[in-house]
Amino acid sequence: MQNRSYRIVEVREQVLADNGKAAEKNRECLKQNGSFLVNLMGSPGAGKTSTILKIIEKLREKYRIGVMEADADGDTDAAAIGKTGTRVIQLHTGGLCHMDADMTGRGLLAFDIKDLDLVILENVGNLVCPAEFEVGADLRIMILSVPEGDDKPLKYPLMFSISDALLISKTDTEGIFDFSRDLAVQRALALNPDLSVFFVSAKTGEGYDEFCRFLDQKISAKRYLSAGKEEYE
Repeated sequence: MQNRSYRIVEVREQVLADNGKAAEKNRECLKQNGSFLVNLMGSPGAGKTSTILKIIEKLREKYRIGVMEADADGDTDAAAIGKTGTRVIQLHTGGLCHMDADMTGRGLLAFDIKDLDLVILENVGNLVCPAEFEVGADLRIMILSVPEGDDKPLKYPLMFSISDALLISKTDTEGIFDFSRDLAVQRALALNPDLSVFFVSAKTGEGYDEFCRFLDQKISAKRYLSAGKEEYE
């Protein structure tokens, strides 16, 4: 064995371990407040903000919704959400390409979530870094837009592997781009057989009723488990 005059420190392992502890704290915070957190991920322009607007439109009568917009800089998306009257805060990452659990926890604290049923985190636009950092969300959703291509599961496997649901967005553009629904789904499910897949279009409204029913069921299921079966009988 080679003798070294220095010590090797596995920084990445420690960073991920610390992040895991912070994610658990976030889960406990959400549980105590009865809130449901969605981590929404995808490339810039994939349709994250448009999807949030659809969720607000379809579920705002049933749930008190808050949105955390994460960006390296700027507040364009937060402004768009704010026009709906929905509570929203802008989180600036200082140039970082993802949200980690500690940053998310600070956002939850600043947001004061005790009167929110559903909190949506729009993560920084990126198919790599956000997949590596758990934030303590109840549901991880990724968006793949038709213009990005059906080969993205081959190029960014981790994002598809860790997500609970996949929205294939901008389906109204399928006549323009070379995109195969079958190939996209096949490649995604090969990485994650439990992935729930929805085809959506913010322009035509396709698929959002089905997706919002799915989200509603997930929120209701958490409430059922948290409150105990007796309360629902």
